[in-house]
Amino acid sequence: MPALPLDEAGRYVAGAYVVFLTLIVIYVAIIGAKVSRIEREVGELLELTEREPEPPGPEEAGQSPAVQERPEAEQSTQRAGLEAPPR
Repeated sequence: MPALPLDEAGRYVAGAYVVFLTLIVIYVAIIGAKVSRIEREVGELLELTEREPEPPGPEEAGQSPAVQERPEAEQSTQRAGLEAPPR
C-alpha cells in the first residue's frame, strides 16, 4: 500500500510541478533582465570608444597642472639656490 492514496498524491505532484515551473520562469526573467542590462552597457561602451579622442590635457602631456599654472614656483626654487628640473 502506498504512503498516500493516489488521488491525494496527484494533487501534491501537480503542486510541486507548478512551484518548479514558477521558479524556472522567475529565474529566466532575472537572467533576461541581466542580459539586457549588459547589452545596454556594452552598447554605451562601444559608443564611447567610437568617439573622436580629445586632445591631451596637461596631465597626459607629462606635466602636472600645478607646474603649468604656477611659474612663480620655478622662480622661487631658483632664488633658493636650487635648479629647476629640465623640461
